[in-house]
Amino acid sequence: MKQKLALSLAAMLLSLSAAAANEPRPPSLGVEASISFPNDTTIKTWQADGEDGIWIQSRQGGWYYGKFATICRDLNFAQGIGIDNRGSSQLDRFSTILVRRQRCPLTSFVTSLPPPTKAELKAAREAEKAAKSN
Repeated sequence: MKQKLALSLAAMLLSLSAAAANEPRPPSLGVEASISFPNDTTIKTWQADGEDGIWIQSRQGGWYYGKFATICRDLNFAQGIGIDNRGSSQLDRFSTILVRRQRCPLTSFVTSLPPPTKAELKAAREAEKAAKSN
């Protein structure tokens, strides 16, 4: 009886370790990436990073950060964006984000964490103020 229990436990542990080995690993952060066939079915949401960049979330849940070559003035107030990928079938560092007739070329498009929440931004601003006053 004990032998059967030990064998079944060993088999269960072996199957769990094999399942863990087959799970896809999350991508490393800060690695150049792309989103294939960027459109309303592959891009879930986006958020401006002021005038400097943009966070984009794919339908699979991955977050990406695109850094602009120049400032993109109207992005904070835009309700929608366009993507000019010049005939390519992917959104990557060679693409341009279109915002209210303004072209905002990307210099990089990397894997990222989600954008900071309002509470995290507020805490960062307060910490920055405290550091300046000291």
